[in-house]
Amino acid sequence: MTSRRFAPLFRCQFFSAFNDNFLKSALGFLIVFHIGSEGAASLNTLALAIFIAPFFILSGLGGQLADRFDKAVVARSLKLAEIFVVGIAIAGFATHSVPILFAALALFGIIAALFGPVKYGILPDHLARAELPTGNALVEAATFMAILLGTIAASFVARDGGSPAAFSALIMTFAVLCWVSSLMIPRTGESAPELIVRSNIAISTADLLKHLWADSRLWWAGIVTSWFCVVGAVVLSLLLPLVKNVLNGTEQVGTVFLAIFTVAIAVGSGLAAWLAAGRIVLLPTAIGAVLLGVFSLDIGWATHSLAPATSPIGIGALLATPPGLRIAIDLAGLAISGGLFIVPSFAAVQAWAGADHRARVVAACNVLNAGFMAIGTTAVGLLQNETLLGSYALSTPTLFLITGAASLVAAVAIARTTPTNTLSDLLSIIFRVFYRLEVRGLENVEKAGTQSLSRSTM
Repeated sequence: MTSRRFAPLFRCQFFSAFNDNFLKSALGFLIVFHIGSEGAASLNTLALAIFIAPFFILSGLGGQLADRFDKAVVARSLKLAEIFVVGIAIAGFATHSVPILFAALALFGIIAALFGPVKYGILPDHLARAELPTGNALVEAATFMAILLGTIAASFVARDGGSPAAFSALIMTFAVLCWVSSLMIPRTGESAPELIVRSNIAISTADLLKHLWADSRLWWAGIVTSWFCVVGAVVLSLLLPLVKNVLNGTEQVGTVFLAIFTVAIAVGSGLAAWLAAGRIVLLPTAIGAVLLGVFSLDIGWATHSLAPATSPIGIGALLATPPGLRIAIDLAGLAISGGLFIVPSFAAVQAWAGADHRARVVAACNVLNAGFMAIGTTAVGLLQNETLLGSYALSTPTLFLITGAASLVAAVAIARTTPTNTLSDLLSIIFRVFYRLEVRGLENVEKAGTQSLSRSTM
């Protein structure tokens, strides 16, 4: 946290995530609580899809740029461009123009898509393999703490129609801080100086996915991280409509629920790093998948037949009721499960990818992530759309139930296909948690097991 090889990237990621979420949340609060319409829920989901779409289109280009050129230099260029995009966001917020805000969100998505391979590809350049789980946990924690602070700030600046001055000051300040932090990231050199960056984005993206497909472990990890992304995107897109339309909660309730979610996922990320203890241990991912399903289902059950409050209800009054407390606990449990799920799987991606094409592997995973998220959020937006589906539109609780059931199916698939030894992972965790012993050489258990068994039976 204090070393130059990590701290500037940590700060840059934090400020960048703050601005991304600050803009998304401010737009969401304006749409759901102030601009309002029959299609507000689906419009809020559409905003998330617009931000995600560039990841599918441009991650391939971002991966090539990050491997061909110095990753630190690429980061500085992108964060400088982001300062100019902030000007568009300020104009959109000042005029309450949803199209301009959507345009700014799309541009933020483009920069984020190009920055993603740099952000995760640079970690193994500056950190040892044993430091990757902790490094990823810290980056994930920074991301979600930035989401928390960005959400809280957005709820204040969007209150009563919004404060353009406060919005402008915050988003521009953090954009400049992000760029300044990027200037301090140590240079990495060019990982693949002979690489030719293709101008045809479709072909470069297809090549990335072919390379990922060729390595069964990396393909598995890409699919697993994509499931986390789609569940997280769907849950976040459903959260404000759940508060407003199902609970009749105030903006304060929306802010607190988002805060619970972000703090809890940071806790889950830290727990996953602690369980891994510097190793690639994937058992927490399977456990996290099960818990994602359980908590999503319970949110759906708790709210499916719940009558909303007759008048807008605040957070204190809501948490004083058994259903409100139950939903808050479920939300925290779901987020902790997400942290357990994502940290080990993404550390595996970084550890298994070669140094000369690591950024492209991360980019390929981002393409998969974006594809899953775009499909998931678009499907949810369509299923919510009362204008399109009328009485057949699905309620928010029903969508939580569907998400939970799908997560349990995914958990079974993950457990059956995990490329590491589940017994070794379990032994590593048991010895560390219950006996505080560091076990080395567990990878030899499977090799020696068959021979030992054959000798004992002779």
